[in-house]
Amino acid sequence: MKTILVTGSEGFVGRNLVAHLQPDENVRLLRFDTHNTEQELATYLEQADFVFHLAGVNRPEHESEFKTGNADLTGRIVEILQTVGKKTPIVLSSSTQATLDNPYGRSKKQAEDHVFAYSQQTGASTYVYRLPGLFGKWSRPNYNAVVSTFCYNISHELPIQINNPDHLLTLAYIDDVISEFRANLDGEAHWDQDGFCYVPKTFQITLQVLADLICSFPASRDTAALPDMNDPLTKRLYSTYLSYLGTDDFSYFADMKTDDRGWLFELVKSPHMGQIFVSQTKPGITRGEHYHHTKAEKFVVVQGRAVIRFRKIDADEIIEYPVSGEKIEIVDIPPGYTHDITNVGDTDVITLFWANEIFDPENPDTTYLKV
Repeated sequence: MKTILVTGSEGFVGRNLVAHLQPDENVRLLRFDTHNTEQELATYLEQADFVFHLAGVNRPEHESEFKTGNADLTGRIVEILQTVGKKTPIVLSSSTQATLDNPYGRSKKQAEDHVFAYSQQTGASTYVYRLPGLFGKWSRPNYNAVVSTFCYNISHELPIQINNPDHLLTLAYIDDVISEFRANLDGEAHWDQDGFCYVPKTFQITLQVLADLICSFPASRDTAALPDMNDPLTKRLYSTYLSYLGTDDFSYFADMKTDDRGWLFELVKSPHMGQIFVSQTKPGITRGEHYHHTKAEKFVVVQGRAVIRFRKIDADEIIEYPVSGEKIEIVDIPPGYTHDITNVGDTDVITLFWANEIFDPENPDTTYLKV
């Protein structure tokens, strides 16, 4: 079993790292944060086989806290390790601002120097990451991260502020960061030519495009149209956005289309995956009685008993598939076959439908013909 110390375990990166490591039965976690004492830090460092040093200060009340919370704390960690004669590997979470001549940047640079010196003096493996802007679940909104602020404010119908719409952001998603960090446990890392480690998967986007994209997410509830999940950044931003919803806002009501046959609603749709919709069909009622030239579908009855019937449009033979919610059976609907579904039971039939393209009223690809 490997004992791992995580400093800053209650921060954004630390919480996510702990959540990923905690289920691992081969890992014993030690956590250090602001409420712990220096003696506890020393005890943890004596026991640790690996250190993720994620603790730091970026918005202090007093400027002097940059040095104490970044440079001095890191210096104390490597000093304790050297005192006990350990060559414990360290991952340091630094920042791209370490190149800037300001109190925060200088304090991060000094922390880096402590770690590099520790490696040179002891031969211990060290991994220093100058991380770009991070985003993902549990990042603190309205603090110092633009994505979390936009996601929180937009999901809570609060205004956002954009000072420079064309400002280009470089972002890394928290789970991509954690994946890179965990690889360090096996001695694997991505290195640049200057001796720093980096997260290989990052994204660039302007401030205005980012805001517009996140603003589009709430509308998907009204239209059922998902954003482009083929785009890795959009996919990650959408997941991040959902994590900022208020706890009383997780659910929303479907737009039910109701008639004498029952009801129907669209669940989700996307140009890249088609659409999914759900229907209720009353006993004795038949739905469908049409065919498609190109569109393909899947039918899944999840409640009740029904019969799905097919007939090739230029033939007489009728094919029947009895289906029920008691034994889930997925039925493919090929093009060129007129088809229908009939409730043959005494209770309502609930059916899940998938089509490989979104219904287009201008080009419906739906021709009515009885089976």
